[in-house]
Amino acid sequence: MEKRNFLDYTFITLKGMAMGAADVVPGVSGGTIAFISGIYEELITSINNVDLSLFKELKENGIKAAWTKLNGNFLMALFLGIGISVLSLAKLVSWLLENKPILIWSFFFGLVIASILLVGKEVQKWNAKTIIALIVGAAVAYYITILPPSESADSLPYLFLSGALAICAMILPGISGAFILVLLGSYKTIIDAVHNLDFKVIGAVGVGAIFGLLSFAKLLKWMFNNQKNLTLAILTGFIVGSLNKIWPWKRILETKTIGKKVVTLDENVSPFNFEGDSQIIIALAAALTGFLVIFILERTASKK
Repeated sequence: MEKRNFLDYTFITLKGMAMGAADVVPGVSGGTIAFISGIYEELITSINNVDLSLFKELKENGIKAAWTKLNGNFLMALFLGIGISVLSLAKLVSWLLENKPILIWSFFFGLVIASILLVGKEVQKWNAKTIIALIVGAAVAYYITILPPSESADSLPYLFLSGALAICAMILPGISGAFILVLLGSYKTIIDAVHNLDFKVIGAVGVGAIFGLLSFAKLLKWMFNNQKNLTLAILTGFIVGSLNKIWPWKRILETKTIGKKVVTLDENVSPFNFEGDSQIIIALAAALTGFLVIFILERTASKK
């Protein structure tokens, strides 16, 4: 791995904060932020370093050698940023979602539009195969966004599976891990378990998340190494399909409460058919800001 100084790791922490803030928004994935900020493949590679050879390295050459093999400084800086964001910025994002929904959704809509352009640009050759992959990825992501949320499920094997699928979604551009938990009906059980310190449930979800992260990262690494163009096309499709979830103007059809989370069943509408103040000018400004933020992140990453 490349040598980095303190300033480099500070930027990685800031990118982690951006990932954490994105992950709390249903429909926006921290994986998207990781990709356009230039750290996605390094993240996948670093996660893949967690295997039996790492423990062999630790036994034979000590902690320092194992830490270097793990790319530990990178992972520590990144997850520090994610943790800071979840504990601080996530509260602000949640407040904005409740009180300024058009503003925040417009910002993320612009952000995701820019992400589509930047991820799609990485596909070296567009042909029938990559176009089909794009369409399939978009269709899968779109289908996920229109699924109705399920009620709570609390069996340990199901919670293990929920943890595995949610963590996969969190590192996959275009799909939100929190949204997957709501769809699976595990959100209430997990939130209640954290609140009540139910370590049996937390443990099942945690082990599932670790299993999902390590196994899915291996699949992603293989795909990047062997079918990079196809993989990038699929990821671009995932991000395209997620746009349905983050369209700023919606008409609420039904409201459901799952645990402490209020889930709305809604449909997208034109800003001109929106009931209430559509805030078009502010929405366009927020979308443009989100669009520019992505290009600034990409420009910063490209200079490294």
